[in-house]
Amino acid sequence: MNKKNSPVILTAVLLLGALTASAQTAATPAPAPAPAPAAAPAADAASSASWTVTPSIASQYMFRGVRLGGLAFEPSLEYDNGNLAVGVWNNTPLANKVPGQSDPEFDFYGSYTFEVQKDISSLVPGYTLYTYPNAVKGNGFYQATFEPNLAFNYSISALKLTPKVYYDFVLKGPTLELNAAYAVPLKDAGTELDFAATVGTYEWTDAAEDTTPSVKNWGNYWLVGVSAPFQVNKDSKLTVGWAYTEGSGNYLKQGGTPKVTNTGAVGRGVLSISYAYTY
Repeated sequence: MNKKNSPVILTAVLLLGALTASAQTAATPAPAPAPAPAAAPAADAASSASWTVTPSIASQYMFRGVRLGGLAFEPSLEYDNGNLAVGVWNNTPLANKVPGQSDPEFDFYGSYTFEVQKDISSLVPGYTLYTYPNAVKGNGFYQATFEPNLAFNYSISALKLTPKVYYDFVLKGPTLELNAAYAVPLKDAGTELDFAATVGTYEWTDAAEDTTPSVKNWGNYWLVGVSAPFQVNKDSKLTVGWAYTEGSGNYLKQGGTPKVTNTGAVGRGVLSISYAYTY
Protein backbone atom coordinates (compact mmCIF):
# COMPACT_ATOMS: atom_id res chain seq x y z
CA MET A 1 0.00 0.00 0.00
CA ASN A 2 1.53 3.34 -1.02
CA LYS A 3 -0.84 5.42 1.11
CA LYS A 4 0.23 5.67 4.74
CA ASN A 5 -3.09 7.12 5.86
CA SER A 6 -5.44 4.22 5.07
CA PRO A 7 -8.43 5.73 7.00
CA VAL A 8 -8.30 8.70 4.63
CA ILE A 9 -8.41 6.36 1.63
CA LEU A 10 -11.29 4.38 3.10
CA THR A 11 -13.21 7.58 3.81
CA ALA A 12 -12.65 8.66 0.23
CA VAL A 13 -13.93 5.38 -1.10
CA LEU A 14 -17.01 5.54 1.10
CA LEU A 15 -17.96 8.62 -0.86
CA LEU A 16 -16.73 7.38 -4.21
CA GLY A 17 -18.84 4.30 -3.70
CA ALA A 18 -21.82 6.06 -5.19
CA LEU A 19 -20.35 8.89 -7.15
CA THR A 20 -20.21 6.89 -10.32
CA ALA A 21 -23.65 5.97 -11.37
CA SER A 22 -26.28 7.68 -13.49
CA ALA A 23 -28.89 10.32 -13.57
CA GLN A 24 -31.96 8.53 -12.73
CA THR A 25 -30.96 10.14 -10.02
CA ALA A 26 -31.13 7.07 -8.11
CA ALA A 27 -30.06 9.85 -5.92
CA THR A 28 -33.10 11.95 -6.70
CA PRO A 29 -36.61 10.59 -7.13
CA ALA A 30 -38.13 13.15 -9.48
CA PRO A 31 -36.55 13.18 -12.97
CA ALA A 32 -31.54 10.24 -12.42
CA PRO A 33 -27.95 11.10 -12.40
CA ALA A 34 -29.27 11.01 -12.63
CA PRO A 35 -27.74 11.03 -11.55
CA ALA A 36 -27.42 9.95 -13.44
CA PRO A 37 -29.52 9.85 -17.00
CA ALA A 38 -32.19 7.15 -17.23
CA ALA A 39 -32.98 5.32 -20.46
CA ALA A 40 -35.42 7.36 -22.55
CA PRO A 41 -38.52 5.93 -24.23
CA ALA A 42 -38.56 5.57 -27.99
CA ALA A 43 -39.07 8.95 -29.63
CA ASP A 44 -41.24 9.78 -32.63
CA ALA A 45 -39.06 10.01 -35.73
CA ALA A 46 -40.78 13.27 -36.62
CA SER A 47 -39.86 14.91 -33.31
CA SER A 48 -38.07 18.23 -33.67
CA ALA A 49 -34.91 19.16 -31.84
CA SER A 50 -35.37 20.77 -28.43
CA TRP A 51 -33.52 21.90 -25.32
CA THR A 52 -34.78 21.30 -21.78
CA VAL A 53 -33.40 23.13 -18.75
CA THR A 54 -34.38 21.70 -15.36
CA PRO A 55 -33.38 23.38 -12.10
CA SER A 56 -34.05 21.01 -9.18
CA ILE A 57 -33.72 20.86 -5.41
CA ALA A 58 -33.24 17.58 -3.52
CA SER A 59 -33.37 17.18 0.27
CA GLN A 60 -30.64 14.49 0.22
CA TYR A 61 -27.92 13.46 -2.20
CA MET A 62 -28.29 9.67 -2.30
CA PHE A 63 -26.68 7.63 -5.03
CA ARG A 64 -26.82 3.84 -5.36
CA GLY A 65 -27.72 3.57 -1.72
CA VAL A 66 -24.86 5.76 -0.42
CA ARG A 67 -25.43 9.17 1.18
CA LEU A 68 -23.19 11.83 -0.34
CA GLY A 69 -24.73 14.92 1.24
CA GLY A 70 -27.80 16.78 2.41
CA LEU A 71 -29.79 19.51 0.68
CA ALA A 72 -28.49 20.04 -2.87
CA PHE A 73 -29.12 22.07 -6.02
CA GLU A 74 -29.26 19.71 -9.02
CA PRO A 75 -29.81 21.51 -12.35
CA SER A 76 -29.59 19.82 -15.75
CA LEU A 77 -29.56 20.80 -19.42
CA GLU A 78 -30.55 18.31 -22.13
CA TYR A 79 -30.66 18.41 -25.93
CA ASP A 80 -33.05 16.02 -27.70
CA ASN A 81 -33.26 15.37 -31.42
CA GLY A 82 -35.39 12.40 -32.43
CA ASN A 83 -33.96 9.34 -30.67
CA LEU A 84 -30.79 11.13 -29.59
CA ALA A 85 -30.40 12.69 -26.14
CA VAL A 86 -27.31 14.39 -24.70
CA GLY A 87 -26.98 16.54 -21.61
CA VAL A 88 -25.21 17.58 -18.45
CA TRP A 89 -26.33 17.18 -14.81
CA ASN A 90 -24.85 19.02 -11.84
CA ASN A 91 -24.87 18.53 -8.08
CA THR A 92 -23.93 21.46 -5.83
CA PRO A 93 -24.36 20.77 -2.09
CA LEU A 94 -26.18 23.43 -0.08
CA ALA A 95 -26.09 21.83 3.39
CA ASN A 96 -24.64 18.89 5.32
CA LYS A 97 -21.93 18.20 2.80
CA VAL A 98 -20.14 14.91 3.48
CA PRO A 99 -16.44 15.64 4.20
CA GLY A 100 -14.23 14.87 1.22
CA GLN A 101 -17.03 14.93 -1.36
CA SER A 102 -16.12 16.63 -4.60
CA ASP A 103 -17.86 20.00 -4.96
CA PRO A 104 -19.31 20.52 -7.48
CA GLU A 105 -20.01 17.45 -9.65
CA PHE A 106 -20.76 17.59 -13.39
CA ASP A 107 -22.04 14.49 -15.22
CA PHE A 108 -22.08 14.53 -19.03
CA TYR A 109 -24.35 11.90 -20.57
CA GLY A 110 -25.85 10.70 -23.82
CA SER A 111 -28.08 7.95 -25.21
CA TYR A 112 -29.68 6.79 -28.44
CA THR A 113 -32.95 4.82 -28.61
CA PHE A 114 -33.35 1.99 -31.13
CA GLU A 115 -36.96 0.87 -31.45
CA VAL A 116 -37.31 -2.91 -31.34
CA GLN A 117 -41.11 -3.19 -31.36
CA LYS A 118 -43.22 -0.06 -31.74
CA ASP A 119 -44.63 1.22 -28.44
CA ILE A 120 -43.50 -1.97 -26.68
CA SER A 121 -39.73 -2.34 -26.56
CA SER A 122 -36.51 -0.49 -27.32
CA LEU A 123 -32.75 -0.85 -26.88
CA VAL A 124 -30.88 2.15 -25.47
CA PRO A 125 -27.06 2.34 -25.41
CA GLY A 126 -25.66 5.30 -23.49
CA TYR A 127 -22.78 6.68 -21.45
CA THR A 128 -21.98 8.96 -18.52
CA LEU A 129 -18.76 10.88 -17.95
CA TYR A 130 -18.62 11.80 -14.24
CA THR A 131 -16.36 14.74 -13.42
CA TYR A 132 -15.28 16.18 -10.05
CA PRO A 133 -13.08 19.24 -10.77
CA ASN A 134 -12.07 19.80 -7.14
CA ALA A 135 -11.51 16.16 -6.15
CA VAL A 136 -8.30 15.63 -4.14
CA LYS A 137 -6.35 12.83 -5.83
CA GLY A 138 -4.10 12.50 -2.80
CA ASN A 139 -7.12 11.38 -0.77
CA GLY A 140 -8.01 8.65 -3.25
CA PHE A 141 -10.60 10.53 -5.31
CA TYR A 142 -10.80 10.36 -9.09
CA GLN A 143 -11.43 13.60 -10.95
CA ALA A 144 -13.27 11.72 -13.72
CA THR A 145 -14.71 8.28 -14.43
CA PHE A 146 -16.40 6.94 -17.57
CA GLU A 147 -19.33 4.52 -17.52
CA PRO A 148 -21.06 3.26 -20.71
CA ASN A 149 -24.41 1.52 -20.23
CA LEU A 150 -27.02 -0.49 -22.10
CA ALA A 151 -30.74 -0.55 -21.26
CA PHE A 152 -33.67 -2.54 -22.62
CA ASN A 153 -37.15 -1.02 -22.25
CA TYR A 154 -40.19 -3.27 -22.28
CA SER A 155 -43.75 -2.02 -21.75
CA ILE A 156 -46.75 -4.04 -20.62
CA SER A 157 -49.73 -1.68 -20.73
CA ALA A 158 -48.91 1.06 -18.16
CA LEU A 159 -45.99 -0.90 -16.67
CA LYS A 160 -42.48 -0.30 -18.00
CA LEU A 161 -39.58 -2.61 -17.12
CA THR A 162 -35.96 -1.64 -17.80
CA PRO A 163 -33.05 -3.96 -17.04
CA LYS A 164 -29.78 -2.04 -17.39
CA VAL A 165 -26.09 -2.85 -17.26
CA TYR A 166 -23.22 -0.38 -16.65
CA TYR A 167 -19.46 -0.80 -16.74
CA ASP A 168 -17.09 1.81 -15.30
CA PHE A 169 -13.73 1.71 -17.09
CA VAL A 170 -11.97 3.69 -14.36
CA LEU A 171 -13.39 1.96 -11.29
CA LYS A 172 -13.14 -1.31 -13.24
CA GLY A 173 -16.41 -3.00 -12.53
CA PRO A 174 -20.07 -3.54 -13.49
CA THR A 175 -23.37 -2.35 -12.08
CA LEU A 176 -26.53 -4.38 -12.75
CA GLU A 177 -29.89 -2.70 -12.31
CA LEU A 178 -33.59 -3.38 -12.81
CA ASN A 179 -36.04 -0.47 -13.00
CA ALA A 180 -39.84 -0.50 -13.01
CA ALA A 181 -42.21 2.41 -13.68
CA TYR A 182 -46.00 2.61 -13.51
CA ALA A 183 -48.22 5.63 -14.23
CA VAL A 184 -51.66 6.23 -12.70
CA PRO A 185 -53.65 9.06 -14.38
CA LEU A 186 -55.36 11.63 -12.14
CA LYS A 187 -57.44 13.47 -14.72
CA ASP A 188 -59.46 15.53 -12.24
CA ALA A 189 -56.21 16.87 -10.74
CA GLY A 190 -54.63 17.46 -14.13
CA THR A 191 -51.67 15.20 -13.36
CA GLU A 192 -50.65 11.58 -12.79
CA LEU A 193 -48.80 9.56 -10.19
CA ASP A 194 -45.57 8.13 -11.57
CA PHE A 195 -44.44 5.22 -9.40
CA ALA A 196 -40.85 3.99 -9.73
CA ALA A 197 -38.76 1.20 -8.24
CA THR A 198 -35.10 0.24 -8.66
CA VAL A 199 -32.95 -2.61 -7.40
CA GLY A 200 -29.26 -2.87 -8.20
CA THR A 201 -25.85 -4.26 -7.32
CA TYR A 202 -22.30 -3.23 -8.20
CA GLU A 203 -18.71 -4.41 -7.74
CA TRP A 204 -15.64 -2.27 -8.46
CA THR A 205 -12.06 -3.49 -8.19
CA ASP A 206 -10.27 -0.11 -8.34
CA ALA A 207 -12.47 2.23 -6.29
CA ALA A 208 -9.70 4.61 -5.11
CA GLU A 209 -7.08 6.35 -7.20
CA ASP A 210 -3.36 5.66 -6.79
CA THR A 211 -3.50 2.90 -4.18
CA THR A 212 -1.48 -0.32 -4.04
CA PRO A 213 -2.94 -2.83 -3.57
CA SER A 214 -6.16 -1.55 -5.10
CA VAL A 215 -9.32 -0.91 -3.06
CA LYS A 216 -12.41 -2.94 -3.88
CA ASN A 217 -15.96 -1.71 -3.22
CA TRP A 218 -19.18 -3.65 -3.68
CA GLY A 219 -22.76 -3.34 -2.53
CA ASN A 220 -26.50 -3.48 -3.20
CA TYR A 221 -29.19 -0.80 -3.29
CA TRP A 222 -32.90 -0.28 -3.87
CA LEU A 223 -35.32 2.60 -4.30
CA VAL A 224 -39.11 3.10 -4.34
CA GLY A 225 -40.71 6.44 -5.09
CA VAL A 226 -43.55 8.43 -6.58
CA SER A 227 -43.72 11.76 -8.39
CA ALA A 228 -46.46 14.01 -9.77
CA PRO A 229 -45.88 16.34 -12.75
CA PHE A 230 -48.02 19.48 -13.12
CA GLN A 231 -48.17 21.16 -16.53
CA VAL A 232 -47.59 24.90 -16.02
CA ASN A 233 -47.94 25.76 -19.72
CA LYS A 234 -47.21 24.04 -23.03
CA ASP A 235 -43.45 24.50 -22.55
CA SER A 236 -42.93 23.83 -18.87
CA LYS A 237 -43.94 21.63 -15.97
CA LEU A 238 -43.36 21.40 -12.24
CA THR A 239 -42.65 17.97 -10.70
CA VAL A 240 -42.79 17.06 -7.01
CA GLY A 241 -41.39 13.71 -5.96
CA TRP A 242 -40.53 11.58 -2.96
CA ALA A 243 -38.51 8.37 -2.74
CA TYR A 244 -36.94 6.10 -0.18
CA THR A 245 -33.61 4.54 -1.08
CA GLU A 246 -31.25 2.31 0.88
CA GLY A 247 -27.89 0.60 0.49
CA SER A 248 -27.00 -2.78 1.97
CA GLY A 249 -24.18 -5.33 1.93
CA ASN A 250 -21.76 -2.53 1.07
CA TYR A 251 -18.09 -3.22 1.85
CA LEU A 252 -14.56 -1.98 1.15
CA LYS A 253 -11.49 -4.20 0.99
CA GLN A 254 -7.84 -3.47 0.26
CA GLY A 255 -5.53 -6.35 -0.54
CA GLY A 256 -5.47 -9.01 2.17
CA THR A 257 -6.94 -6.78 4.88
CA PRO A 258 -10.39 -7.62 6.30
CA LYS A 259 -13.38 -6.06 4.58
CA VAL A 260 -14.77 -2.86 6.13
CA THR A 261 -18.45 -1.88 6.22
CA ASN A 262 -19.27 1.22 4.19
CA THR A 263 -21.01 3.37 6.79
CA GLY A 264 -22.19 5.72 4.02
CA ALA A 265 -24.62 3.03 2.79
CA VAL A 266 -27.79 4.00 4.67
CA GLY A 267 -31.52 4.42 4.14
CA ARG A 268 -33.00 7.88 3.57
CA GLY A 269 -36.17 9.51 2.28
CA VAL A 270 -35.58 12.09 -0.45
CA LEU A 271 -37.94 14.94 -1.35
CA SER A 272 -37.36 16.69 -4.68
CA ILE A 273 -38.87 19.58 -6.61
CA SER A 274 -37.98 20.36 -10.22
CA TYR A 275 -39.12 22.78 -12.92
CA ALA A 276 -38.54 21.75 -16.54
CA TYR A 277 -38.66 24.28 -19.38
CA THR A 278 -38.42 23.07 -22.99
CA TYR A 279 -37.70 25.28 -25.96
